[in-house]
Order: sequence, then C-alpha cells, then structure tokens
Amino acid sequence: MRIRATAAAVTVSGALALTALAVPAAQADDNWSGAGTAKESLVELVQKHAPSGEADKSARALASDPSQAYALDVKFSKVSVNKGKPLVAGTSAKGSVPVSYTVTYGADQGIWADDFMIGINLYWAAADDSDGNFLGTGISHCQDVSAGVANCTSTLTYDPKTQLMNSDAGAKWNVEGLAIAPNGQNLNSANVNWSKVGVAEQFGVAKKAAFQRYSKLTTNAAPEPVKKGSTLTVTGSLVRANWDTNKYMGYTKQKVSLQFRAKTAGSYSTIKTVTSDTKGNLKTTVKSSVDGYFRYKFAGTSTTPAATSPIDFVDVR
Repeated sequence: MRIRATAAAVTVSGALALTALAVPAAQADDNWSGAGTAKESLVELVQKHAPSGEADKSARALASDPSQAYALDVKFSKVSVNKGKPLVAGTSAKGSVPVSYTVTYGADQGIWADDFMIGINLYWAAADDSDGNFLGTGISHCQDVSAGVANCTSTLTYDPKTQLMNSDAGAKWNVEGLAIAPNGQNLNSANVNWSKVGVAEQFGVAKKAAFQRYSKLTTNAAPEPVKKGSTLTVTGSLVRANWDTNKYMGYTKQKVSLQFRAKTAGSYSTIKTVTSDTKGNLKTTVKSSVDGYFRYKFAGTSTTPAATSPIDFVDVR
C-alpha cells in the first residue's frame, strides 16, 4: 500500500499564546494505513516523529485505538486552503500555499499548554484503501479576535519528489481540522494515558481540495518567413508533470486550440482545434495571409491546469 504522509501541523503564536512544537515531515511505512481517521494518523505520526526522540516500538500499537481520548472543545470554521484554488506541482520544486481558519475554543487548560497542537490536514483514500495520501500544514499562527475565538494562518508545503504520485491528482482531497492537547502525556511513550489526552477532529471543514500536475505547451510555425498564400506547418507539444517518475511526459489525446493574432490586431482568435498524439505532440497546417502571432492554448482538465504556449511570430511576404 502506497501512502506518503506529512505530519499535521502544529502551533501557534499571538494572543492565543500557544507555543510551537515542530513535527517533521516523513514518509510513512508501507503498511501504515494513513488513509484512516485523522485521529489515528496524526497520533501515529507524532509518536514516530516528535522532537523528543524516536517512538518506542510498542507505542505504535496504541495509535490504532485512541478512543479513550476526551473530546477537546475546539471547533473549526472559515477554513481556506489556497483560497479555494487548485494546488499545482511540477516535477521538482516544492510548492507552498496559504491556509487560514478560525477556531472557537473553550476553557480547557490543555489549549494553553506548550504541547498543544492544531492544524489543517488534507487526505484521501481509495475505496479499497489500496492507495491514498495525507498532508498537513506547518506551524499555525493564531490571534485572538474575541473571547474564545482566534483567527489562524498557516502554510501547506508539498514536495512532488517525495510526497506526490500521479494518483494524487484531482479534486479528491478531504479537508479537516484537528487539535490535540497531550496535557503532558509523552506520545512517544508506550504508556500513554489516553484519558488525559484531548482530541478535536472536524471533517469536511472546506470543500475538497484539488492537486494538479503542472503542464507546459510549445508552438513553432514554419517556414519563416513565408510567402503569402503558402502553407504553414504549426507544431508543438503538450506535456505535464509525471509525479511517479519526476519527469515531464506528453499529455495524450487532449484537444488544444491553435490561436492567431494579426500583427495589427488586439486579441487572439481560435482558428483550429488540434488533438495531441500518443506522445503529446501537436501538428497542423494553415494558409499564411498576414503577419502575426501563433500560439497553442490548452483549457486544462481536473488533474491538469490550463497552459498557453509562448508566441511564435510569422513574417508573411
């Protein structure tokens, strides 16, 4: 089972007076069912990667049954991940998007403790649990806006080289808020007293988030210059990031618009629709008429963002 995971986020500054506890990112074991509940997955990640040291091997079993944890009085609202826009990644550069949310909290003293953790998680799972992924925000910064209410901001960072695969693309990522108040319990210990640990998990706090594989287009019109009335061949290619190989690969059987703008005109017009071949290549012919600019334009799909090629100017003589 392929699961890549990043530990969920952690906490905060400002009038809410919560201190930070950094939980580093890590790739989960192959047999870790990280697509399960966030309560289960976050607890396991914290156990394995908390700064106090490596987890006790016997602590792993505890992660599957945190049912004794009490309900922490924390509620999430107004959650925004990248302002509702898709998260796009190429093949190598890390991506980073803003996350904001509001929390309403009660009088539980665990909320004010140094070990309190809060953040937003993104996750998805296949119906048969054979595939899935889990990502969490970094340190949150919260500021009280009224009694028991704070606005929080954070950042979600993702690395296509280590955290994403092609199956992660699409609007499939559930968004949840999660807070944990260990109340002094060492989550690395095999002797965690879960009755003293507070957990608040809130599913569906925002619409599903989408990841998209970055796409690129090229255009080349030839010959140049060209005699008026002669045939121009316009080639190009449509590629997108392959997160399984960390290379760009041709995006096949996609409809792409060939657009033209005369040298004296102010806007482009679509003159043909071309379908990419089995390697993502584009090729068509047009009759030359006036000087102008050619470009290919791709509208995008649910898994791939729109793309527009650089222009190619043709001198008609």
